Amino acid sequence: MMEDTYFYILLTDTGTLFTKSIKKYTKAPYNHVSLSFDSELKELYSFGRKRPSNPFNGGFVREDVENGTYRKYPGTTCVLYRMTVSKREVEKMRRIIGVFQKKETKWFYNLLGVIGVSINEPVEIDSSYFCSQFVSDVLHRSGIKLWDKLPSLVTPDDFRQSDRLEWVYEGKLYDYQPVRLRMT
Repeated sequence: MMEDTYFYILLTDTGTLFTKSIKKYTKAPYNHVSLSFDSELKELYSFGRKRPSNPFNGGFVREDVENGTYRKYPGTTCVLYRMTVSKREVEKMRRIIGVFQKKETKWFYNLLGVIGVSINEPVEIDSSYFCSQFVSDVLHRSGIKLWDKLPSLVTPDDFRQSDRLEWVYEGKLYDYQPVRLRMT
């Protein structure tokens, strides 16, 4: 019998001009999503800013809760979810993330895809993702289907609405205490 484990979905709102613009349109409380393999959020992956001060230089990123973009925006709010999966599914996710890591500079932010989501028209560009498209694609390719829609049409709010994800924490990102997870 294979042992189960968790992966984590972190939704955030940094309060930047870009997220405020998206929020005006989506009316969703969080407009960025990341995938983590641990409750401490040490292994956190997404598509977003490569440099905290430059919103136009985006792509595949290993995010750092203590530094980088989140440090630049210490008032970031978040909600964290987890999902039980098999170790095999986690291995698949790690392999897929590994492909992104090996060719880190090859990947670009799919801004046209964000616009496509807003008009319900998938825009898929080679070597290009936006955050929710990336996380959804990694899960889908690992055998985890949360929705019956293309990854290029998945929004961060779709994760918040999923009944398959278990709520862990909501509040200021810097107030999050992973120790709480060990008690549940």
